[in-house]
Amino acid sequence: MSMGSMLIRLREEKGLTQADVAAKLGIKRARYNAWEHDIAKPRVAMLNQLANFYGVNPDFLLGFESHTPLPEWATAKDKRDFKKMLEEDEVVMFDGVPISDVGKQRVMDVLTGLFWEAKQMNKRKK
Repeated sequence: MSMGSMLIRLREEKGLTQADVAAKLGIKRARYNAWEHDIAKPRVAMLNQLANFYGVNPDFLLGFESHTPLPEWATAKDKRDFKKMLEEDEVVMFDGVPISDVGKQRVMDVLTGLFWEAKQMNKRKK
């Protein structure tokens, strides 16, 4: 998923307009619009402001991590296992049709939560 798509998704989850976000960040709406449409990329300082505004890690906006935070109890091995699972580059299909990047990201977010829940349950059994 592109950074622009992530920004759109996060903004819509908050029920905000581009003008709302731009005003809160102290920039012009046209600049924010360019980011959402992947015409331009924010500088590092603004990337950090965006991440703080949306309550995510800058790495998430860059596409390096999931929207679902990692649990505090997860070990380094747990994180490696999960990363390996996510890196399998299989086409995600629904009813025989490939799903969109946005749909795939939503599926991955749900799988992320389920993975950590199952991992925690397994650890409690030991």
